[in-house]
Amino acid sequence: MTANNATYQMTIDGREVSVDAGMTIMQAADQFGIRIPRLCYHPDLSLAGSCRVCLVEVEGMSHFMASCSVEVWDGMEVRTNSPEIRQMRRDMVELLLDNHPKDCQTCERDGRCELQNLAYAVGVRERLFEGERKDLPPESGSLSVIREPRKCILCGRCVRVCDEVQGVANLGRLGRGFTTYVAPAHGAPMDESVCIQCGQCINVCPTAAFLERSSTEAVWNALADPTKHVVVQTAPSIRAAIGEGFGLDAGTPVVGKMVWALRKLGFDGVFDTDFAADLTIVEESFELVKRLEGNGPLPLLTSCSPGWVSFMERFYPELIPHASTCKSPMSMMSTLFKTWYASKLGLDPSDLYVVAVMPCVAKKTEAGRPEHRMPDGTPYTDAVLTTRELIWMIKSCGIDYWNNPQMAVFDMPKERFDDPMGLASGAGDIFGTTGGVMEAALRTAAPKLTGEDNPQLEFNEVRAVEGLREVEVVIGDHTLNVAVANGLNNAKIILDKVLRGDRTYHVIELMACPGGCIGGGGQPYPPPGTRVLDPELLRLRAQALYGIDEQKTVRRSHENPAIISLYEEFLGEAGGAKAHELLHTTYAAKTPRGIR
Repeated sequence: MTANNATYQMTIDGREVSVDAGMTIMQAADQFGIRIPRLCYHPDLSLAGSCRVCLVEVEGMSHFMASCSVEVWDGMEVRTNSPEIRQMRRDMVELLLDNHPKDCQTCERDGRCELQNLAYAVGVRERLFEGERKDLPPESGSLSVIREPRKCILCGRCVRVCDEVQGVANLGRLGRGFTTYVAPAHGAPMDESVCIQCGQCINVCPTAAFLERSSTEAVWNALADPTKHVVVQTAPSIRAAIGEGFGLDAGTPVVGKMVWALRKLGFDGVFDTDFAADLTIVEESFELVKRLEGNGPLPLLTSCSPGWVSFMERFYPELIPHASTCKSPMSMMSTLFKTWYASKLGLDPSDLYVVAVMPCVAKKTEAGRPEHRMPDGTPYTDAVLTTRELIWMIKSCGIDYWNNPQMAVFDMPKERFDDPMGLASGAGDIFGTTGGVMEAALRTAAPKLTGEDNPQLEFNEVRAVEGLREVEVVIGDHTLNVAVANGLNNAKIILDKVLRGDRTYHVIELMACPGGCIGGGGQPYPPPGTRVLDPELLRLRAQALYGIDEQKTVRRSHENPAIISLYEEFLGEAGGAKAHELLHTTYAAKTPRGIR
């Protein structure tokens, strides 16, 4: 028997089992249906062993051991549920609660809080300890991510995801002992740090120490204002995830129900950001072909992920000339609302209120960038809601039909987005998953590179949920070296190769969040027991988008008849002067380059 497939015999709660060498006690217990309580542990992050609620008894050891970080050995005997262990866990949780606010009923994470669920599971029924509490003021001035340090339990998940997955390392523990808290270096505000506003710290936080800045009240006010024409656009990944907030299985597409709910909320127009995704692809493919002809630097770097754009401006400013100048689909759509759409309806742009529903917390910061404002200084996008915020608004409005068979009479699956910006190709739908932007661009670039009317349609080699992929794509006589990366530590691997000249690429798709937009920082909190960033969860959401794509008649962005009409009626030609004025943007270095 080799070390690679060695197994150990051990006993868990009196049950003799065989487990793989190298497993931790927690992993071994999970394998046999024994769930040991946990808090700081996250399967996608390094081991911290700091919360101590996963302690177990091991025969022959004089002290309890952290099951998340101790590996099994042959002959090990473990007790996970003795009276002493139960009391120890309850004591640990009671001590955490002693230093925690008593505002569960008004907390954003009520019902989705891991500390709250853990307190119930271990049997905490009263608070036995009273003493000094941390009283740190909340930081609520950020455009996207706000901190509530009083709710921090120092589990370190946010620190680890920012460093190990996103490669930003913006967060750390400051202070010592009782005064320890988590914040950017020197306690700087989030907006003044190297934070890229991706929101992954929100996703992994077990309490509510990190949250997105809410825009719900501003949207409610706009919907109630009779002088405002309020329109909403929804990103592709929303339709693959919003149902999870209403108890539907992950990966259930709910386009019709979502559109119906938005109309019930009172929006005057409900539109599809996928339309602008098609527009982005037309412009970006034009840009790619031009660069392949020698007009611009290669590789072309995609620019639709605001977290990635912020990361580039802070850590890789020398690569700014390589980035596509295309605005993101959200910003293109909002620009068209306050120009073309307002003109068609005879509206003053100041009377138009544009709401974007996005999976991405960083979109709130993108909306506030000066490059995405009208000449008078007002933003093209007035408010950005995350998927979570929209879920709450729908529930708050009393719209309850997601699992109600009586509502089938309304035939909601046939509800459609409004025209003229509600028609999208299948390529627009797959924008929401890793590799989707690349495949959409290749679908449109292929006819230009081959001269054929109907060349290759699907590019399965760039479809990926895993973090990194490098492939050669053959289109006619052209061989393109392409790369797809999600999660910015993966992006670093590719970008450093570009800087070192290790490999030549033609186009690189970069997404800040794991899995792309489907894993965005504003997506629904997973149900208890389901881990954030779970590859299977991301796969199901991606599968929903590819399924929508396959059902569409038009699957190439440039063949979308609404896009064709837009260019004929308003924009002129792709890459032309008007298109460049309205649909393209600029970037700038934000801070001195840090250590990578």
